[in-house]
Amino acid sequence: MELSALTAVSPVDGRYGSKTAALRSIFSEFGLIRFRVEVEIRWLQQLSEHPQIKEVPAFSSEANGLLDKIVSEFSEADALRVKEIESTTNHDVKAVEYFIKESFKGHTELENVSEFVHFACTSEDINNLSHALMLGNGRDQVVVPQLREIIQAITQLAHDFAEHPMLSRTHGQTASPTTLGKEMANVAARLKRQLTQIQAVETLGKINGAVGNYNAHFSAYPEIDWQANAEAFVNRLGLSWNPYTTQIEPHDYIAELFDAVARFNTILIDFDRDVWGYISQGYFKQRTIEGEVGSSTMPHKVNPIDFENSEGNLGIANAILSHLAAKLPISRWQRDLTDSTVLRNLGVGFGHSLIAYQATLKGISKLQVNEKRLDDDLENSWEVLAEPIQTVMRRYDIDEPYEKLKALTRGKTITKETLSAFVDTLEMPEEAKNQLKQLTPQNYIGNAASQAKAI
Repeated sequence: MELSALTAVSPVDGRYGSKTAALRSIFSEFGLIRFRVEVEIRWLQQLSEHPQIKEVPAFSSEANGLLDKIVSEFSEADALRVKEIESTTNHDVKAVEYFIKESFKGHTELENVSEFVHFACTSEDINNLSHALMLGNGRDQVVVPQLREIIQAITQLAHDFAEHPMLSRTHGQTASPTTLGKEMANVAARLKRQLTQIQAVETLGKINGAVGNYNAHFSAYPEIDWQANAEAFVNRLGLSWNPYTTQIEPHDYIAELFDAVARFNTILIDFDRDVWGYISQGYFKQRTIEGEVGSSTMPHKVNPIDFENSEGNLGIANAILSHLAAKLPISRWQRDLTDSTVLRNLGVGFGHSLIAYQATLKGISKLQVNEKRLDDDLENSWEVLAEPIQTVMRRYDIDEPYEKLKALTRGKTITKETLSAFVDTLEMPEEAKNQLKQLTPQNYIGNAASQAKAI
């Protein structure tokens, strides 16, 4: 069978391929090869600009133009050629080196310096920088825009429903009222904090040879400050330089990034489950879409499938992200190869995350508030006003306020009239009694509305 959306083993490239397509040019085999080519070309250009490496004279504008073109016009056909070379070399990075040398044929200036392609590099010099470029581009170009879209959508819910009173539930039991918008604002605030942390993670890189000491570099050019050169090169790629490594960049920053994304995802799981519950409670209705089916046997159903799909994919994403975050910083001595196959999965956790993000957004777009259901729930829960009554009783030094309200309300059906009669028995100013009698489950919301509007 040929590979297609129908035959792909992973749903990331199969069933949900349209939702993860933006990641393909970055995290696919093609993407990895493309970034490797870019790193190799930029390293050769860096060498040509160093005045102490006379064997690689400063390139002409024509030579630099050709080098830039190899990077900017790198195609799937080019990647296939690299794979053809690899079938002989059985080494993926060496195949990139040979591809670049092959691309120099017919250009004397570049052919003369072809042996400086991959100069003093170990494969991991090229790989770690490629992985950092993949992660930086994937995060900034694909993932972060989706995170912002989710935060904006939930923030909009906060604003739209800022003044819609809603019964809270703690431990599953009725509790002091809030507003639907305030509960959305809580989530938006949490997600904003995680987005800041995701964006703050530095993508690190190194280019210091086989064990991190520039051994080969100094053997050829002992007079050059190779550390300064490495820092300049890594920064030139838009990355932060890691001066202390073994053969591999230790991947701590990858763990930091994936842990931060996993925290964002965990908060979104919390949101998905809460909205699922609000739909079950009837607080939200879901806008129906013509032609959609909720159940193969129960025609009436409009299931919260988008939030369920999101929750499931976020769980898979976090399992992958968490494994990579725990595994990648560990390597035996100066290097073992267990990270290599794991690093092939850098985009998979992001893929399942994207599927989830789009499902959540679709679910949000269907939500319609059911004001009557919200009000009915509040109207049947006058017991929640025991809290403000016993609090005001404390102000006026009435004995055992909590205990008296507990005796009045716990496990009993409470009405407006029950509370009003109780308030009339209290020894406090009439103005205070009247203020208590004005309270309802619908207006006892503190500053929930203003908090929701402020997010």
